[in-house]
Amino acid sequence: MILNHLWGLYAHPKDEWHSIDERHESYVYSLSHIAIISLIPVLMSYYSAAHLGWSIGAGDIIKLTADSAFMMSIGMYFGLMLGVMALAVLIHELAKAFDATPTYTQSLELAAYTATPLFMVGLAAFYPVLWFVMVIGLVGLTYSIYLLYAGTPILMHIPEGKGFIYASSVVTCGLVLLAILMAASVILWSMGLGPVYTG
Repeated sequence: MILNHLWGLYAHPKDEWHSIDERHESYVYSLSHIAIISLIPVLMSYYSAAHLGWSIGAGDIIKLTADSAFMMSIGMYFGLMLGVMALAVLIHELAKAFDATPTYTQSLELAAYTATPLFMVGLAAFYPVLWFVMVIGLVGLTYSIYLLYAGTPILMHIPEGKGFIYASSVVTCGLVLLAILMAASVILWSMGLGPVYTG
């Protein structure tokens, strides 16, 4: 089953990382996990933007047209997929500096399962109030970082001390990657591909 590690990552993360390490899945399996889990924030964002509307504060509810929300969701889906794959490349390349020799599939597993709690935050869009989604997002981000720190020494087969520094480097690179994706979004919006709001 594609999502068979999902519960374990929440209930007993270190044991689950050992389980993932013992029976590495294929590249296609890891990619399928990302493809399915990425649908959660995408579908929820579409529904909340086009049908529920977002509450930013004391002002009016903000809604997008269905076509605009659909196009934004498509862009978000591919952005999430590419972001996780790029993070896997960074994990793979950084491994050389820490005397680790993972395959690209192992790096993709670490990136995919680490990103899972962050993508699950998409369920918070059922209540599309900015402060609520941001609080839940912070919880998801914190748990994703915890999973990265817990899983890096296990999947990369390196001591915990070295794994901590390795994971910290990955977090730093991930933040740079996030800034690049945000900058790309701003550029696309300025080219006329931004959201279209309902009247």
